[in-house]
Amino acid sequence: MNYEVVIGLEVHCQLLTNTKIFCSCSAEFGGNPNTDTCPVCLGMPGTLPVLNKNVVNFAIRTALSTNCEINRTSRFARKNYFYPDLPKGYQISQYELPIAEHGHQHITLSTGEEKRIGITRIHMEEDAGKSVHDASADGTLVNFNRTGVPLLEIVSEPDMRSAEEAVEYLKKLRNIVVYLGVCDGNMEEGSFRCDANISLRPVGQKELGTKAELKNMNSFRFVQKAIEYEILRQENVLKGGGEVVQETRLWDANRGVTESMRSKEEAHDYRYFPDPDLLPLVIDEAWIEEERSKLPELPEAKKNRFITEYGLPRYDAEVLTAEKKVAGFFEKAVKICNNGKAVSNWIMGELMKHLNEEGTDISDSKISPEGLALLLSLIDKNVISGKIGKTVFEEMYKTGKDPALIVKEQGLEQVSDTGAIEAIVDRVIADNPSQAEEFRGGKEKLMGYFVGQVMKASKGKANPGMVNELVRKKLLG
Repeated sequence: MNYEVVIGLEVHCQLLTNTKIFCSCSAEFGGNPNTDTCPVCLGMPGTLPVLNKNVVNFAIRTALSTNCEINRTSRFARKNYFYPDLPKGYQISQYELPIAEHGHQHITLSTGEEKRIGITRIHMEEDAGKSVHDASADGTLVNFNRTGVPLLEIVSEPDMRSAEEAVEYLKKLRNIVVYLGVCDGNMEEGSFRCDANISLRPVGQKELGTKAELKNMNSFRFVQKAIEYEILRQENVLKGGGEVVQETRLWDANRGVTESMRSKEEAHDYRYFPDPDLLPLVIDEAWIEEERSKLPELPEAKKNRFITEYGLPRYDAEVLTAEKKVAGFFEKAVKICNNGKAVSNWIMGELMKHLNEEGTDISDSKISPEGLALLLSLIDKNVISGKIGKTVFEEMYKTGKDPALIVKEQGLEQVSDTGAIEAIVDRVIADNPSQAEEFRGGKEKLMGYFVGQVMKASKGKANPGMVNELVRKKLLG
């Protein structure tokens, strides 16, 4: 029997507010354990939560950017369950009346096919604390700093049919929240993470199969691998005559397998009820329009503008706009040197190669947009060749020096003196008489050999155009 894969994602975005969702404690990542806490986020008796307005602002912007309908009235609920790092014994979330519903995003697959992925709902909630399994301690430690940090949960429809679709949707969602400035998208720190609900059903069947939930995956690669493994695991269970159990599973990256964590809870297990300490949230049109006016240019719009304004191929535009910082770097450089394709080639080639090798963010690069633009200007004005440009780039990447200074210090100016280049050409031809005769006999491919020898003899400084012209002239005499 053939099976169809059904995947839905629950994405958690930690919001970039200064303070937590219901108190004034810092929401910044990385503080000393249990220092960013107060009686409110620790759930002490007699305390009252007060909603952070910026959390709502960020939720509205995210809803508008994902084509969601914003509910004019929503409310908070208590989600009751026990964890050692959940001090109140419940989590304040939204259930029956979330802030937004019925959205969608379009993704583009490797085949070029475009697919619409529905978004069921977006709701606001507080994060729990963090259990720290320290091998040096007798037991598990608890850090409550993250308790009360604001989250948006974005729940998709079960519209994805492969790990590739899930990853593309996740990447697009991450780009949107980063462009909006509502989340930093840092998956390693857990500020952007997802759970995946995966089930299989016989091809043609409408009813969904029994799902397993994969919890808290924090990299695109792990999401891809975990989903692929889980699909294969469930398929083997079904083809072996067994039944898939509804449960929560964890991805073990070291062993490359998913493992059962616990049986999957249903909504009634959480005993949701409206939080009596928080009034219903009412959002009017003026508030929505105010947040709409603050929306930046989003990735899809920026990509299309890069194509039309700078004449970039679609592939270049997609790569450059995939990260907000890269897109900003590109635009700063291109405004100086006015050559979009050249800037794109150097960013996608040399710069990204070095950044990827070192695992460095473009904002930490010693090469600035202005520096790259000046380097391209030196090449464009024939001060240096493109090949020497790579040498200059290497030094710029290491030191952050001005490209013109590097060229001057290392004597890398391009030689365009006809007499100097002619002397080198004469010497190379004289040193290679048999190859010269073969060229004159019609072996045109040897042109590249002679040009290469001249460039080598000039240490890459000779003007390539002049070299080609003089080599052909001398050989054909």
